[in-house]
Amino acid sequence: MNNRRFPQNSFRGQNFPSRQQPARQRQLPAQENRAAACTESGDMLTTDTGAPIYDTANSETIGPDGPTLLQDVNLIEKLSHFNRERIPERAVHAKGAGAFGYLQPYQSMAAYTKAAFLRDPSCKTKVLVRFSTVIGSRGSADTVRDPRGFAVKFYTEEGNYDVAGLNLPVFFIRDAIKFPDFIHSQKPSPITNLPDPERIWDFFSLSPESLHQITWLYSDRGIVKDFRKMDGFGVHTFIWKNAQGKRCYVKYHFLGQEDREVIDRQEGARLAGLDPDIAVRNLSQSIAAGKPLKFEFCVQIMDPQEAEDLPFDPLDATKLWPEDQFPLKKVGMLVLDRNPENYFAEIEQAAFNPGNLVPGIEFSADKLLLGRSFAYADAQRYRIGTNFLQLPVNRPVVSVNNNQQDGSMAFRYSTSNINYKPNSLAGNMPREAAPPRAPGIFYSGNITRSPIPKTDDFAQPRARYETLTEDEKNRMADAIGYELAQCNKGIQSRQMALFDQVSPDMANRIRHQIMLFETEQRQ
Repeated sequence: MNNRRFPQNSFRGQNFPSRQQPARQRQLPAQENRAAACTESGDMLTTDTGAPIYDTANSETIGPDGPTLLQDVNLIEKLSHFNRERIPERAVHAKGAGAFGYLQPYQSMAAYTKAAFLRDPSCKTKVLVRFSTVIGSRGSADTVRDPRGFAVKFYTEEGNYDVAGLNLPVFFIRDAIKFPDFIHSQKPSPITNLPDPERIWDFFSLSPESLHQITWLYSDRGIVKDFRKMDGFGVHTFIWKNAQGKRCYVKYHFLGQEDREVIDRQEGARLAGLDPDIAVRNLSQSIAAGKPLKFEFCVQIMDPQEAEDLPFDPLDATKLWPEDQFPLKKVGMLVLDRNPENYFAEIEQAAFNPGNLVPGIEFSADKLLLGRSFAYADAQRYRIGTNFLQLPVNRPVVSVNNNQQDGSMAFRYSTSNINYKPNSLAGNMPREAAPPRAPGIFYSGNITRSPIPKTDDFAQPRARYETLTEDEKNRMADAIGYELAQCNKGIQSRQMALFDQVSPDMANRIRHQIMLFETEQRQ
């Protein structure tokens, strides 16, 4: 089947031919003569269909003071397009910024994965990284306390590979079925449309699995004003498979090459008022000034057989792998050195999906990852449209060849009338790829709805808290106490009971801060 694809920017700067105008009863106005004169240059203002526009500041009316005419197609086109030029914002990660660059491996990772872009140290793979806040809307401030999205799209020679990660290494929940509930609790109240700490901490206090992420989010890493001064993490456990079929578990780390800076609660609030777009501005200006962002791509690798002997489930997105047991292995350097040419086309319409895999990379049984692999693609079809993968920023650099056709805004089309398989009229093309030589993963068991066997929601938050300095512990207590002081006593009691199990010292510091804030509120 012959699929025709148009190259990116194929219409940029195209010269439209002069049009033969019918006889007019009056002489062309001077500005229309000027418009006709610049037709040859390609700089002439036109409608979306290419017709020249000689006046886009005044609507057609009956006389200077008469009613506006419905026949003014330029007016109708401008207004109708304006009404539709905002696609629905993302339900999460609505505000973001991005940049393009490349990943270059230091060494071949062929011993662990057959993914081509990780096997050749001389190969530079084009990447797009989108940074974002998670909970706020597109108009929210950059310095709110919130995880930061760290989404990477690798444009590889075997198709696009997406990693939809965060600047924090763990997540709040371990099962995707709780994701809508978690996000609803963090969003503004559906009654008042205002942020509500009681809703936030009501969910947290009933979800002990969130404790580990709380120790990260309410630490100094929870507020960011410069994307270059943070890290990125894949969060999930993935599977790498080499050419011989051997599989291993992996976790991704993208380590920023500049020191982090402390932004406490008060400084974050000040910047949110003075410069709410500070992180977005820093990203754009630094790249424009020739200062690329660099993140060292590292992985932790685990033999699946080792998982049985661990005190936690390594597929649990609320857990870390100890680095002394599973040390970081350096893979390569990710460099961001080009700003988008058009934010809407290249960043707002960029669609990331953890389900976009390439040969040599597979899903693990991570419950959160598997749910996201459906949810993200489904969200993009709703947000952008059926054919969102045909947009230039989402198209792979390799050819696409399948029987998918039609749908809203179809840009790629086929000149063949054979859009089904099996077929004999087109030689049963396109042909299927060769099946993998290695067998797939074997699973067996009863269908059930049950938590994972090894949860242990307290050990890793305790270990995390104990790594903090005194100043960091005090800032964490201040940030948590400030919000809990705005909650009712029942929520406070439940949450403090959880903190007591993490660390009595942590709980006592937070209790002290709650008391101080409540005293201030009464005065």
